Amino acid sequence: MNRTLMIAGVALVALVILASASLFTVTQAQQALVVQLGAIKRVIQEPGLKMKIPFIEDVVYIDRRVLDLDPPVEQVILADQKRLDVDAFARYRIIDPVRYFQSLRTEQAASAQMGSVVNSAMRRVLGSVTLLAVLSEERARVMNEIRDQVNAEAKSRGIEIVDVRIRRADLPEETSQAIFARMRSEREREAAEARAQGQEQSQQIKARAERERTVILAEAQRDAQIQRGEGDNQALKTIADATSSDPQFYAFYRSLEAYRKSLNKDDTTLVLSPTSEFFRYFNESAPGAAPARQAAQ
Repeated sequence: MNRTLMIAGVALVALVILASASLFTVTQAQQALVVQLGAIKRVIQEPGLKMKIPFIEDVVYIDRRVLDLDPPVEQVILADQKRLDVDAFARYRIIDPVRYFQSLRTEQAASAQMGSVVNSAMRRVLGSVTLLAVLSEERARVMNEIRDQVNAEAKSRGIEIVDVRIRRADLPEETSQAIFARMRSEREREAAEARAQGQEQSQQIKARAERERTVILAEAQRDAQIQRGEGDNQALKTIADATSSDPQFYAFYRSLEAYRKSLNKDDTTLVLSPTSEFFRYFNESAPGAAPARQAAQ
């Protein structure tokens, strides 16, 4: 009895081991290759519970989802001789597991080889476009062209490139410094030109203002001379009229002019007789002068 139970237990364990070695599952995100001694026997793309010959056949699982490809940053030279450090990425799908297994076998090998393919296609395509095309709406066309060129090589490995995108496109450090220096020189040149234009306009405004000032002063002096001449003419006319009507008034006026010209400073000194003709009107205005003059006459 015990021996029978032991045999049954051993048989059950053997059956479980045989079943575990014979059965395998394929999920919806997978596809599988059944391989015998390195040769592909069949391809399984439908999900579910599958069988294989135990201990003779092996199962290789291949992802059927869209996978990411992140090649290293590549420096490329554009058509306008500008250098760019391009950080690109791609998305791919395994569409032929047999070719994929025969040429690449693992995702690590696929990432390495397809990364080189993507960078090579990127250098070829970007080498024929300018920086403006990379930074403008034409960038989508450039990316599609890179994708098509990569697909031409990827299909021979059982891979389809779904999309290629540039994550970043930066100028190299030395190029950036050169561009910044050129931009700075250009701005300094523009600033110097603006200052020169400002100085020129300032000189023009000053010259125009000085010219207008000179004209205004000349016109003012002309008007002043005219008015002064008219005033002198009026004064002379007034004096002439007064002289013709009263000769003594003209003598009095001439004496006042002589007083004004000779006594116009504080330190004026005159040595004259108080009874001289020069002080005649002073003597006449002094108290007792009239009798003295009459006595003298």
